[in-house]
Amino acid sequence: MMGSVQPILTDFEMIWTLKTPCTGQPDDLSPSVKSAPTLPAPQQVPRLKFRLFPMLLALAAVLAASLIVLPILGLVGRAIQAQAFGALLAPATFSALRLSAVTTLISQAIILLVGTPFAYLLALGRFPLRGLLNTLVELPIVLPPAVAGLALLVTFGRRGWLGGGLALWGIQLPFTLAAVVVAQVFVAMPFYIRAAVTGFRAVPITLIEAAQVDGAVGWPLWWRIMLPLAYRNLIAGALLSWARSLGEFGATLLFAGSLQGRTQTLPLYIYNVLERDINAAMAVGVLLAGVALLTLSVSRWLFSPAERHLAES
Repeated sequence: MMGSVQPILTDFEMIWTLKTPCTGQPDDLSPSVKSAPTLPAPQQVPRLKFRLFPMLLALAAVLAASLIVLPILGLVGRAIQAQAFGALLAPATFSALRLSAVTTLISQAIILLVGTPFAYLLALGRFPLRGLLNTLVELPIVLPPAVAGLALLVTFGRRGWLGGGLALWGIQLPFTLAAVVVAQVFVAMPFYIRAAVTGFRAVPITLIEAAQVDGAVGWPLWWRIMLPLAYRNLIAGALLSWARSLGEFGATLLFAGSLQGRTQTLPLYIYNVLERDINAAMAVGVLLAGVALLTLSVSRWLFSPAERHLAES
């Protein structure tokens, strides 16, 4: 009877051994378990590395970079090949360049004068519908240029909402130098306000509260605390808004026209001269592209270290 029980115990012990993970230590349960045969561990099948997704990412990156970089390189290369930069000395080109410089400087002064306190209010103020106001202020960034020019025309035109009142005072904005400035301010100010708001909000609130406890409120708080800590963002935003006003085209065309020597800025000059003098158009285009590249590079460098790290990562 005992002889018939032994194989059953042996089989049970073998099953228990297979279910128990192997630790490399001898089992003290029974001598029969020590001598029981162990099954070899199943071999893992090596997985094939899935490389399709990285390839798709690389392909999309190459296509995106090509769509952006190749047209600019093509413009520069074609201008160099045609030796088109001599057209920059033409009287019409110089007139458009001078007009662009004058109007962008005036518009930039207006943006800094009224945009800085407005950005300060949006950054630190607490009032109803602040989020909606912030959205409306940034709307010209994505607004179609034709819509921007049309909105200015129906507002400040002779039959516009404010045009009739301005006409009573002898002020007429459409198709004048002032219209160019107004169009530039309308499309460029949101870039400065966005950067300024970011700079003001980056100032630690604990530092502001400590300054207020020490009596720095109002102008002293602005001049001694906020401005020194946010000046890099203010300068970067000013550069971006200036570059945007320099390249403004659609709103200026509808609201100010393209009158040589009066309202014709560099982008409008490219549009007018494109069909009869392609070399002059390419020369001015390369000039504007170079100014935009330089402005963007300087503005990126002026951002705070944390923002530069976030932008470069």
